[in-house]
Amino acid sequence: MSSVTTEAYEVYRDSWGIPHLRASDPLRLAYAQGRVTAQDRAWQLEVERHRAQGSSASFLGADCVDWDRFARRARLDDTARRCHEALAADDPETAAWLRAYVDGVNDGLAEGAARDDRFARTGHSPAPWEPWVPLSVWIGTHILFAGFATKLWRERAGRALGDAAATLFATDAPGTAGSNGWLVPGDRTATGAAIIAGDPHRFIEDPGVYQQIRLSCPEYDVLGLAVPGVPGLAHFGHTGSAAWAITNAMADYQDLYVERLRPAADGEGLEALGPDGAWEPVARHTETITVAGAPDVEVEVLETARGPIVVDAADTGGSGSQDQTLSLRYPPRVRRDLGFAVLPALLRARTVADIDRALDCWAEPVNVVHAADSEGGLLHRVAGAVPLRDAANRLRPVPAWESRHAWQGWADTPAEPVQGFAVMANARGIASPLGVEFAPPHRADRIRELLSGSKDWSPQAMADVHGDTYLASAAPLLALLPALEGLSPAGRALRERLLAWDRHMAADSTDATVFSAFRAATVRRFAADPVFAGLAGAPAGPAVFHPWLYLLPRVGYALEGLLATGLLPDLDRVAHVRAALEETAAAAAPDTPWSEVHRLAPWQALPGPDAEDDWPGLGGDHDCVNATSSVPGFTDRFARASAARYVWDLADREASLWAVPLGADGVPGSPHHRDQLPHWARCALVPVVTDWSRLTKESA
Repeated sequence: MSSVTTEAYEVYRDSWGIPHLRASDPLRLAYAQGRVTAQDRAWQLEVERHRAQGSSASFLGADCVDWDRFARRARLDDTARRCHEALAADDPETAAWLRAYVDGVNDGLAEGAARDDRFARTGHSPAPWEPWVPLSVWIGTHILFAGFATKLWRERAGRALGDAAATLFATDAPGTAGSNGWLVPGDRTATGAAIIAGDPHRFIEDPGVYQQIRLSCPEYDVLGLAVPGVPGLAHFGHTGSAAWAITNAMADYQDLYVERLRPAADGEGLEALGPDGAWEPVARHTETITVAGAPDVEVEVLETARGPIVVDAADTGGSGSQDQTLSLRYPPRVRRDLGFAVLPALLRARTVADIDRALDCWAEPVNVVHAADSEGGLLHRVAGAVPLRDAANRLRPVPAWESRHAWQGWADTPAEPVQGFAVMANARGIASPLGVEFAPPHRADRIRELLSGSKDWSPQAMADVHGDTYLASAAPLLALLPALEGLSPAGRALRERLLAWDRHMAADSTDATVFSAFRAATVRRFAADPVFAGLAGAPAGPAVFHPWLYLLPRVGYALEGLLATGLLPDLDRVAHVRAALEETAAAAAPDTPWSEVHRLAPWQALPGPDAEDDWPGLGGDHDCVNATSSVPGFTDRFARASAARYVWDLADREASLWAVPLGADGVPGSPHHRDQLPHWARCALVPVVTDWSRLTKESA
């Protein structure tokens, strides 16, 4: 029986099915958020809960074993439990708020499961959540967010091409989550009040990774984008008088340590060589992964004083960096803190100063934040926990037995004044002291260029920025074309066509499709060059890291840099570009609009009967503001794009706008499961509604 009565809150819906919750106090409101989320998204909650616990294979099958093995080895759920124990001891008020949310989830799961046939299809029945599960979901969602697996790639590249080439492929990599965000002060808007807008870029999932919701009680009335399974509005919210939004800071705050292990002297267990030269005990136990339709899988879980072992040399057979045993050190496990005390504090924020104070306690992940309030306050800062340590730790796995690689405290998070307007798009900037690899500057530069074109911005006009398709990263490849000699007539004609192209990856552009084909041919030829032979083989080691370790995607995303680097003197770029141009010309493909080949391919834990063509085609590309990221050289279909779009108006909250890729309801076939998809696909936004009289109260 929950500690909060169900009669203590009201549920309203707008015309898009977005829940607006009203309760008599914050605890009852947290309960309502948990219960409504479970009713709307029970399947999603259960998938995320079991992925974080390393038990998703029990109902999703053998394809999930690799992830479950990683989740258990990395001790994600155990870390969440430890963080919750510390939270309950140090901040019982926030722990009670979190517990109210979990009570709501538990009271709503059965009803939510009954709405969704995926439970019957898999035979899965939800079990009650423990109070730390929201923290577990948060860790599971963000454990690969900082891209520590990139260190495995740098190690592999450094061994194959020399240490100087370790960062040769530095760019916004395939597994990295990026975002756009911009803050326009009141002196550049039509109303005289600030506007915050942007879009987080993540893998598009069905159901979506963000939930539009409103949370109202006498203490506060806040709307924004929640992470299903986590109370409050961590990333994007509008309190009426203040608003905030984040992007990935691209900070480096997770380390991999090379461990030397040996049998313990007493014959019991293992020991690891520590930084003081002494052999230290290794925690060791075995867990069992239950697999639907297949035998159980045993997993040995090891942990040194640095952290849990996530790569065991015994698993790999040795390839590149993965003939090493590697432990992962990440802040939540070290600090026993996820910063969850920030969540209720953000809901209570009335000013930029309130938001700033709250974010001083933020931990995971590390974000760049924009905030503004109705009194003219503005904020541009970094929030999160980044360890101080040797510079080598940021680049590659480092020896656990060398004391210089130990963590030495925590870095200060930078802030800077907003001058003109502030843009955050994962490029090198305010967070530069905290990271190694950042996104190319193209999205940030383009947003600045577009914002400079007006001084009377309105929320409606922001859709033009969201939807911009100019591809500045095409320039280095196209710049090689004029000097090419000995082209065939078809090659010369294609060259002229590409040079005349406006460089917009617009949905209806046939030139964009041709450019993508030419770029793909170039990427494949680069990847096949003998200079990269040492990186061409299939990666070894845990499969969960393979997206970071395949050569072709790495070349595709780093093509701009590879065209200019002096580190590869034997790479005949001109010959490859000429051959790719002729290959594309000889294919004589019919003119096809970009959106017909550049189609969405969302991730689904349990794929439904949808055909590929059921999902829309879009404009945009990896380095466009409308960042729809396919894998050049491999496919034009894309899975990563804007996981939500928002425009927060500080003059009038009801003038704000938002959209998600699918809809408010996570149940396939329901009226609001995909009703926002057509709007999202064309970068349109739907209105925010805050007038209770315009909402529909749900019946019992």
